[in-house]
Amino acid sequence: MAAAIDGIFPASLQELVKKSKVLVVGAGGIGCEVLKNLVLSGFTDIEIIDLDTIDLSNLNRQFLFHREHVGKSKARVARESALSFNPDAKITAYHDSVTSTDYGVNFFKKFDVVLSALDNRAARNHVNRMCLNADVPLVESGTSGYNGQVELIKRGLTQCYECMPKEAQRSFPGCTIRNTPSEPIHCIVWAKHLFNQLFGESQEDEDISPDAADPDAKDASEKDGEADAENKEKDEEADKDEADKVGVAANGNIVRINTRQWAKDCNYDAGKLFNKFFNEDINYLLCMSNLWKTRKAPVPVQWDTLLPEGAADGETEFAKQHHKVWSVEESAHIFANALKELRASLLKLEGDDTLVWDKDDRPAMDFVAACANVRSHIFNIEQKSRFEIKSMAGNIIPAIATTNAITAGISVMRAFNVLESKWEQCKAVYTRLRLNARNQILVPELFFPKPNPNCYVCSSDPAIGLKIDTKKVNIKQLRDDVLIKTLNMLNPDVTVESTGSILISSEEGETESNEGKLLSEMNIVDGVILKCDDFFQNYELSIIISHFDSERDEALFEVIADPNQLKPKEQDKEETVVESEEKVAKKRSANGNEVAADDGPSTSKKSRPTIVEDDDDDDCLLIEEDETAAEEAAVVSDKQSSPKTATKRKPSTEVIDDDEDITEILDSSDEEAAGPTQCKRSRLDEHPTPVEIINID
Repeated sequence: MAAAIDGIFPASLQELVKKSKVLVVGAGGIGCEVLKNLVLSGFTDIEIIDLDTIDLSNLNRQFLFHREHVGKSKARVARESALSFNPDAKITAYHDSVTSTDYGVNFFKKFDVVLSALDNRAARNHVNRMCLNADVPLVESGTSGYNGQVELIKRGLTQCYECMPKEAQRSFPGCTIRNTPSEPIHCIVWAKHLFNQLFGESQEDEDISPDAADPDAKDASEKDGEADAENKEKDEEADKDEADKVGVAANGNIVRINTRQWAKDCNYDAGKLFNKFFNEDINYLLCMSNLWKTRKAPVPVQWDTLLPEGAADGETEFAKQHHKVWSVEESAHIFANALKELRASLLKLEGDDTLVWDKDDRPAMDFVAACANVRSHIFNIEQKSRFEIKSMAGNIIPAIATTNAITAGISVMRAFNVLESKWEQCKAVYTRLRLNARNQILVPELFFPKPNPNCYVCSSDPAIGLKIDTKKVNIKQLRDDVLIKTLNMLNPDVTVESTGSILISSEEGETESNEGKLLSEMNIVDGVILKCDDFFQNYELSIIISHFDSERDEALFEVIADPNQLKPKEQDKEETVVESEEKVAKKRSANGNEVAADDGPSTSKKSRPTIVEDDDDDDCLLIEEDETAAEEAAVVSDKQSSPKTATKRKPSTEVIDDDEDITEILDSSDEEAAGPTQCKRSRLDEHPTPVEIINID
């Protein structure tokens, strides 16, 4: 091991490597490489945590794993493989989630440095908060295809992971998913919702049946609320279509039952389910004639016409051809076989347990691929192969082993700098898709991005503004959708600042009676300030409520990291009157009206639209110039003395080099769900304030 051999490291670093305690979070593509590098460098006290198990698809890039390890814990197998390099190392493996309450601030305080190799935003946010509170340096890393990033996060010195806003995840209105799909991803999302309706944990906003309330389906009089006889007929037909999904109460009354119960009562008969979802529901959509005035109408398909009786039995060779686009008949065949396997798996579960959709679970993936292709066929949408659907359904960006190795190597080198407290040598490094104008494939950041003073995580007095429809959102939604899903808390306690009354308690059952009440019913109205406290994360946050009346399919809330953005426009004008004419001009819209400045992160959640979330892979968003533009910029900067600036990843008052192309890594959920890495082009922009250009070779 390197640290055991004198002369490889400076004596001081050699001693630090031997004595340091390191935590690796994640044992995937980057995590395996990081662990290998740490052991070979001479670190002897390492802990690694990962909840995932090894899948066959991991073996092409996660080289600590082999075929005999498939199905086993990633963390434990990684430990065993790493010990073969250095049996004297002390490596502790945890097959667990890092967000578990077993790994609090005191757990993180044990380490000299934490190396993050995670693949999702929620876990990254949590580790970010833990390291900030424990005051432990965090080396954050991520990759996407050929692009990668390594950056240091240290309290008071750099931006934290949540300082800058992340791009909103791609979302689709519910009526598009249910009524008028026009892209393959719409059909894939619908198929995943269908899986949850039949086998998984179904959500209220994941209904797959036709949406009779779709505004596009109504004519002008209906939109004004003047329902006519034709509308009543549609409602009656909808009831007829749902006739198979009813039960009879003891008093003889008809009682509706959910989709899963109806499927169970049908014994998951493939023909009945197929006809319901791909024939009867489509015929009902055709009754909404207004939907098809400007769109091509769907064409229903019938089970018996695709597969004669008994034709769906048994496995077929085309089911294994993942790069082949299945015909609608082949998709129906695979639908039947997957349905049979999923039914058997569901029946093995106890109580109210449900299946969880996983792109690496063959029958679950087959089911979604088959359903998505049948629906695409019906709506005349391009059909995709199983391989393509898997990439889109899991929002997967192909991982490159060499990028993982380069990124992991830089992470460990940054760990060396951290141990020696050489902070100036810990600036972020980005791996590029191709050489830039200065023939760099590894582009270092020129400065430390300063912490965002409006950050709702690492600022001295965290506070946010919350624009929310208090007449539609209840306490449970506030806790689950705003505090947990959007603000990444784990077990929040919420009190009203003015009265001290407890709104939400982390103690089980203490405020359960409040959950169904609307915010307005609890007197949580415009101007009220809520105090939130997550004891486990050691995190406190003030939330300033601003009520607004939401429209249909509009976001029910929006989180604004800078509470000043909630000020009335008149107040904004008074405060900005001293600004320069150039800045004021930038704040004017096309019609000359003043608009509020956007100084802080803003994130919103919609009640009905479907959000495509990432499921796997490390994260990356590439921001770069065209090669030609970069070369021209280099020539111009050498020949002219007039200053120019380049759009940078993060705002700063530091001088920057317009020859450098900077990549920014974000979660894979930030990518378009359709798959491959996308490039956003960043051109040289005019800037009101000249900035000196420094060329660094």
